[in-house]
Amino acid sequence: MSNLPLVSLPDIHAARQRIANTAVRTGLHRLDLQRLRGAGLTAAGALPEIWLKAENEQPIGSFKLRGAYNKVASLSPEELRRGVITYSSGNHAQGVAYAARALGTKAVIVMPENAPRIKREATLALGAEVVLVGPASTERKQRAEQLVAEHGYVMVEPYDDEYIIAGQATCGLEIAEQLPDADLVLSPVSGGGLLSGVATALKLAGARAEVWGCEPELAADAAESFRSRTLVEWAGAHTTRTIADGLRTQSLGKRNFEHILRYVDGIVTVREDEILESTRLLLSASDTVPEPSGAVTLAAALFHREELPAAEKIVVIVSGGNLDPALRESLLLQSQDERV
Repeated sequence: MSNLPLVSLPDIHAARQRIANTAVRTGLHRLDLQRLRGAGLTAAGALPEIWLKAENEQPIGSFKLRGAYNKVASLSPEELRRGVITYSSGNHAQGVAYAARALGTKAVIVMPENAPRIKREATLALGAEVVLVGPASTERKQRAEQLVAEHGYVMVEPYDDEYIIAGQATCGLEIAEQLPDADLVLSPVSGGGLLSGVATALKLAGARAEVWGCEPELAADAAESFRSRTLVEWAGAHTTRTIADGLRTQSLGKRNFEHILRYVDGIVTVREDEILESTRLLLSASDTVPEPSGAVTLAAALFHREELPAAEKIVVIVSGGNLDPALRESLLLQSQDERV
């Protein structure tokens, strides 16, 4: 363990006040299990209650607005005059661009060249300048740091920052209030901003639920770090294999890892076919539109129950809904075939 300070409950309440007029209190919707079976779910056995924390309802279609706005809104007038920069595969990019536009500052976003077109175009539409680099998360971080040195921009880290963690933690406060008797909360994990924030908020608020992270088998650096209690990094060539483009980060952030070690109960990994099937099921059997990164939690709840603690009420965080239109069409066609 390092000496990095952990986010406190007052920090999270301050973040909630700071973002109150920008990020929305997203809905918690009970999944209709009969509709799920009707859409072709083949998972065996009785299912618990599953509740969807719909972060796709945020103005940018992702939870990332919570942390990004909390960070940018905390900057001094002098820092805002310098402009902000970040590196992101898409959703954090939109969060920073949205916050920068709202607060009247310039935003520069370093994105991987393989970022989904829908996310790149949305970032540009919000007025940000986009710089493209290679697919590895280390490449975009290095380029962003280079631009900070050249132009004096203020870095808005995607996850390894106390303001980012506190902002994402507001999602956990809402879950604690919306379903206080939840037994288990499942969060996607990549760099660890959402998982570390949600777990911290729930545990500090005295919630009874266990909190588990969910990530793709093809990008399972967080699971390995959690198991070994040592922060590990995976090669970009490995993590970029997953369809879950928002979960391709090569390592947890240092601050995030400290919070995860303190407050998270476990991390489970899911297969690519399970991610796609869960995305399809949500499209077909709910009013929630997920991107694959947001469907990993449902994949864990449906297909990995034996690895999770027993639970009667599970909250799955659908972290984002910026789904590639071509993939959406393909999955909906597959659902039609299932019903024929």
